[in-house]
Amino acid sequence: MAHRLISLETDLLVAGGGLSGVCAALAAARNGARVILVQDRSVLGGNASSEVKMHVVGADCHGSKPGARESGIIEELRLEDAYRNPEGHYSQWDLLLYEKVMLEPNIRLLLDTDVVGVEREGDTIRAARAVRLSTEDEFVIRAKFFADCTGDGRLGAEAGADAHVGREAKADYGESLALDQADRQTLGSSILLTGRRHETPQPFVTPSWVRRFKKEDFRLRPIKSFEYGYWWFEWGGQLDTIKDNAEIRHELLRITLGVWDYIKNSGEFPEAANWGLEWVGSIPAKRESRRFHGPYRLTEHDVLKPRGFDDTVAYGGWFVDTHPPMGVDAPDEPPCVQHHFSHLFPIPLRCYHSRNVANLFFAGRNISATHIAFASTRVMATCAVGGQAVGTAAALWLREAGNDIRALSTRENVRALQQRLLRDDAFLPGLRNEDAADLARGAKACASSGAESAALALDGVTRDLRASFGDWSSDSVHAWSSAALPATLAVELPAATPVREIHVTFDSGFDRELILTPSHHHRKVSAPRGAQAGLVRHYRLKVDGVLVHEETGNYLRKRVHRLPAAVPGRRVELECVATHGAPAARVFELRCYAG
Repeated sequence: MAHRLISLETDLLVAGGGLSGVCAALAAARNGARVILVQDRSVLGGNASSEVKMHVVGADCHGSKPGARESGIIEELRLEDAYRNPEGHYSQWDLLLYEKVMLEPNIRLLLDTDVVGVEREGDTIRAARAVRLSTEDEFVIRAKFFADCTGDGRLGAEAGADAHVGREAKADYGESLALDQADRQTLGSSILLTGRRHETPQPFVTPSWVRRFKKEDFRLRPIKSFEYGYWWFEWGGQLDTIKDNAEIRHELLRITLGVWDYIKNSGEFPEAANWGLEWVGSIPAKRESRRFHGPYRLTEHDVLKPRGFDDTVAYGGWFVDTHPPMGVDAPDEPPCVQHHFSHLFPIPLRCYHSRNVANLFFAGRNISATHIAFASTRVMATCAVGGQAVGTAAALWLREAGNDIRALSTRENVRALQQRLLRDDAFLPGLRNEDAADLARGAKACASSGAESAALALDGVTRDLRASFGDWSSDSVHAWSSAALPATLAVELPAATPVREIHVTFDSGFDRELILTPSHHHRKVSAPRGAQAGLVRHYRLKVDGVLVHEETGNYLRKRVHRLPAAVPGRRVELECVATHGAPAARVFELRCYAG
C-alpha cells in the first residue's frame, strides 16, 4: 500500500507559508517552541514568492510615510535579501525564505502539503490532518497551539472557527465607507506579468482564447510601463474566491494575455515593439476570502481614528484600499479607491485569535477585521508583523497551564508578550522597552563623540518618531549619533554584573522604502539594494575593556550576541569602526542581559 500515515507532535502548528506564516514560525522557534510549518506550495512567501511576484508593502505606504517601515523579522528578511540579492531575483528571495526556515533547528517544514481536516475536542483543536500527495503521505499533527496563516483560512474552517465572507453594511459597525447593503462580494485576484526589452522587435502572436480589449477599457487604468504589470489585472471578487478559484485563474490568464496583446498589437504603444513577454504568473494573487471572528473585530474607526489597546501586538498604516470586485469588468469605476491618512494604528491581540476555538491563532489577511479595516491590514508587511506576534505568543505561553488563548491573554501575559516583541525588534505604537531583565535600563550612557545623544540609545524607543504617527508620538530622535568614525558608545552599569548577552539595534534607514520588485519605478525611488548605507559594518563589543566580540561584515539592523560565557563587568562598550557608507554611526538601542 503506497499510502503512509505519519504521526507528529509539536508545540505549534503553523498552516500557511506566506510571510505571516514564515514570521510566525520563525518567531516561535527562536523563542524556544517546536514548530511544524505546513505550506501547500513548493516555495515559501505566498504572494511575495516567485510564483506571484507581488512586492511587499506595508505601513510606510511605498515610502510616503517615512519612518513607518516595519521592523522585526520582516526587516531582517528585507535587509538580508537586499544584501545577498542586489539584482532583485525572485528565485533568490524564495531560497532565502527556505533557508531561514529549513535551517532553523526548531522548525520542521512540510512543503507541498495541505491541511485537510482537524480533530477537535469541545472547543479545542487536538490535531490537524495534512496530506502530501507527492510522497503519498498523510500526517496527523498534534500540538498545543495552531496558527492559521493560510489566507483562505482552511485550518480554521475545518475547525469550525467563526468567520465571515463579504462586505458589511454601514449599519453593522457604523462604518461610513461601508456599503448601504451587505453582500458576499470581495476584492478580486490578479495575475501579474513581467516583460523584457530586447535589441530587436519581439512580435506577440495572440492566442485565440484571450480577452480582447479596446482603448476605452483603460480610461481609468493607464498603462505606463511594460516590465511589470499590473495589479489592476483584477477579477473574480463577484465570485467565490475559494470555490471558484479555477475559473478565476483561467479568466485572469485571458485578461493578462489580453492586456499584453493590446500593448503589443493595438498600435497604441509603438515603443513596446522590442519588449517581449518574459513571465506570466501561474496562480492568482488572491486578496480576500474568509476573515475570522476574534474576541474583537477591527473596524474603520480603529483604522481612521485609532485609539489605544491594552493588548496591542502589531500595527498598520496602509491606506484603506478598496477595489471593485469585478475589476477590469468595471471599466467605468477606478481600479481602487484609497482613503489616505498620516497616522499609524495599533492592532490588538484579540484580532489574532478565534473567539470560539480555544487554541487557534491566525495571522495574515484572515484576521478579525471588517472588510473596510481589512482593506488596510491585508498588505503583506502588516500580515508579517502579525505573524511575528502570534508566533511569539505561542512560544511564551507554552509553559502556562492550558491552551485556551482567551484565558491566557491576561494583562500580565500580554505585557510580557509586548516586551518580548520589543526585545525582538518589533515596533508597537506608544510602547517602549520596560524589560526588567535589561541591565542597561538602569545604566548611564556616555560616548566618545555625540555625547549629547548617548542617552537616546537607552530611552526604549528604537526608531525616530514623527508627530503624524498619532497622539502618542512626536517629532523626536531616538538614536545616538556619533560625530565621526570610529566612535564608542558605552553604558555604565550600576554594579559589576555578569554580562552574557548584548543586543544592538542600528539604523537601517526607515526614511525610505526598501523593496524587492520588478517595477522600474519603485526600484528607482526606493532605497538602493545592497547593504544599507547607515548600518554599522564593523564594530567591537567590550566589557570592562575586554574584547568579547568583533563583527566586520554586518548588514543587519538588530544584532544579538550571546557570549560563550558570562563576562563580569560594569562598563559595556560598542565601538563603531565603519559603516556601509554613512559618515557617522547611529545606534537606536543597546541592551545587556545576564542570562
